[in-house]
Formats: sequence, structure tokens, C-alpha cells
Amino acid sequence: EVQLQASGGGLVQAGGSLRLPCAASGFTFDDYAIGWFRQAPGKEREGVSCITSRDGSTYYADSVKGRFTISSDNAKNTVYLQMNSLKPEDTAVYYCAARDEPQIAESLYQYDYWGQGTQVTVSS
Repeated sequence: EVQLQASGGGLVQAGGSLRLPCAASGFTFDDYAIGWFRQAPGKEREGVSCITSRDGSTYYADSVKGRFTISSDNAKNTVYLQMNSLKPEDTAVYYCAARDEPQIAESLYQYDYWGQGTQVTVSS
């Protein structure tokens, strides 16, 4: 059974940092792409970042480029989203998802499995 567990959310002041781990189980890590998405109240879920652990390819939404870094620890089957220079507009529930194909994908409709979300709140 494929399972994804996102954690690490919390309340942080603007300019601060958080690291969100996504622990995965039930599948071969190298055969999947892992993405991070977020959903703010009243808004659609949007893609933030994605990584393929097989070759380390990454994708970042324009809104987070230069501030967020995605990485993969294959030994731990965990993907991390390091978020620096956080802004109030980064406030959202963050979700990790797995795509049953080791290729970068930006759309949430391209992902097959989802974990529960973790709340990130950035105060001004």
C-alpha cells in the first residue's frame, strides 16, 4: 500500500524557514516522482515543486524559485521541502504526492497518491 506522510508544518514569522519532510512507503522510490502542492483558503491547489529521485531532476513554481529547495534521501524514502524567506502568501496547507512515473509533472492531475496535508502559517 502506497503511503505518504507529510509533516513539519507550523507557525513562523515572515522571513523565517521551515523544512517539510514527506516520508513515503509501499513503493520503489526510484520509480516515482514526488511533488509538493499547497492550497490556501478559497484557492485551488497549486504545484510548488517536484523531484524525481532517479536522476534528481527538479521543478519549482515561479513563486518559490530561489526560496524553496526540494531534495530526496533515497535511503530514507523521504523527500524534503526546505522553505526559506517565507512570506505571508506562502500560508497554506502543504501536501506531498507521488506520481507513478519518474518524470517531472506540474499538474496535480498527474499524481496518483496523496498524503494528508500539513499546515504552514506565515505571520507578517
